[in-house]
Amino acid sequence: MSPRQPRRRSYDQYCASARALDTVGDRWTLLIVRELLAGPRRYTDLHADLPGVSTDMLATRLKDMEAQGLATRRKLPPPGAATVYELTARGTGLLPVLTALAEWGAPDLAERRPTDAVRAHWFALPLLRRLPATGAPAVVEVALDEGVFHVRLGGEGPAYGDGPAEAPDARLALDADTCRELCDGMLSVEQGVKAGRIEVLGDGTVATALRGATPSP
Repeated sequence: MSPRQPRRRSYDQYCASARALDTVGDRWTLLIVRELLAGPRRYTDLHADLPGVSTDMLATRLKDMEAQGLATRRKLPPPGAATVYELTARGTGLLPVLTALAEWGAPDLAERRPTDAVRAHWFALPLLRRLPATGAPAVVEVALDEGVFHVRLGGEGPAYGDGPAEAPDARLALDADTCRELCDGMLSVEQGVKAGRIEVLGDGTVATALRGATPSP
């Protein structure tokens, strides 16, 4: 007989917020969701981009997320043949929650602590709400000294991705401090361009919109 599984802790409150926290309130769960919003990830990739999480904790949280219908596991076809985790529709539905949390927490990034780890793509969620509308779905690549990531403005697919985009509509080059000010709403892309702190690469309508210029008729 298999050992009895301990009952997951619950707030036992008939409240939507309490029910949500029953599911995603455990330590590391929302940060795993943050990583999976970039698309399917291998266990080793997740562990590398979640510094501080133990292998046992990560495995437990992923198992919990599968049981709760937030994530699924599948094997990639050859030649990849790797097992990846990805969000379900319910898991992807946490995007606005993570985006709102990122916006709320952005002011606390004013000072980077010596113990803070950093990954370039961690700027993606707070940046999503700060980039100007481009008029159509677009992919914008962002290059920092710490690495490269890309964000998707509208359209279908993952909200962001780690690494370069295959065919971005525009590219932004800036440093982490400038990106933090963008995320915090202290600076706009147009202001950063005028101040020489942001370089927008590209000649299309998306790059033009990011620069704050009016497209030619």
